[in-house]
Amino acid sequence: MNIDTTNRDAVNCHNEYDPLKKVITVSPRYMQINEVINQTQEYYVNDNIDQTKAIKQHANFISQLEKAGVEVIELSELEHLNEQVFTRDIGFTIGNTFFVSSMKEAIRKNEQDVLLEWLQQNKVAYYPFKTGSIEGGDVIIDHSKVWAGISDRTSKEAVAVLQSQLPNHEVIPIKLRKDILHLDCIFNIIDDQTALIYPPAMDSDAYLLLKEMYTLIEVTEEEQFHLGPNVLSLGNRQIISLPENKRMNQKLTEMGFQIIETPFSEIIKSGGSFRCCTLPLIRTSL
Repeated sequence: MNIDTTNRDAVNCHNEYDPLKKVITVSPRYMQINEVINQTQEYYVNDNIDQTKAIKQHANFISQLEKAGVEVIELSELEHLNEQVFTRDIGFTIGNTFFVSSMKEAIRKNEQDVLLEWLQQNKVAYYPFKTGSIEGGDVIIDHSKVWAGISDRTSKEAVAVLQSQLPNHEVIPIKLRKDILHLDCIFNIIDDQTALIYPPAMDSDAYLLLKEMYTLIEVTEEEQFHLGPNVLSLGNRQIISLPENKRMNQKLTEMGFQIIETPFSEIIKSGGSFRCCTLPLIRTSL
């Protein structure tokens, strides 16, 4: 299948840490745990989501993005799409190509309809995955390298298709532990030399390869449970992070990162944090 080239200048992302300029989000207005689809939800299902608090926390997060000069696009939220806030999963940008994911869980498949409508209205070119499942939380980019989590949500078949569409990139699969939802729950690149990681949840060979390439900040089991690696880089070493992960945040501060602690306690009950709630269209160092 060929990539549509209607308006490829509309997207531009080459890594996870250049200054964020444009991003897609969705309000958690209808967020709730109706059908448990990951282990974090299983833990919080009885408490469930305080929607009023979730909306307030998400609005504060959006305010932080806009304060940093990010153009925030908010797609329409629909009442029957309870996981819609996690826009990272429905698509991803690599270079000047936008990929529309193939969602694994039936409860999430219709989220892509809202995205596709926006892409078509704004004449944004995209490549739609049709073979195997792949979700954006399993795709982490660093220029010519693409790290792809092999998880319950992302198949080897789809990762092979991704490699076929990126002849100038090396797509490197990382097998995840069965209980891990996505790669970005245990690994995230926060500048050109530094990454957050939870080693016990990935293939040991992949960990050793990453260790050769980055200064790795290892998070604890508790920090991983509180989605420590799922921070969002705004660029210029500014990081939005959960206040609960004090030790990790202090370590990052000591390494010269500016940490913007932002409450997100209701959102994370469903298994995602700041990276999960953003779908970058443009990052640029210019």
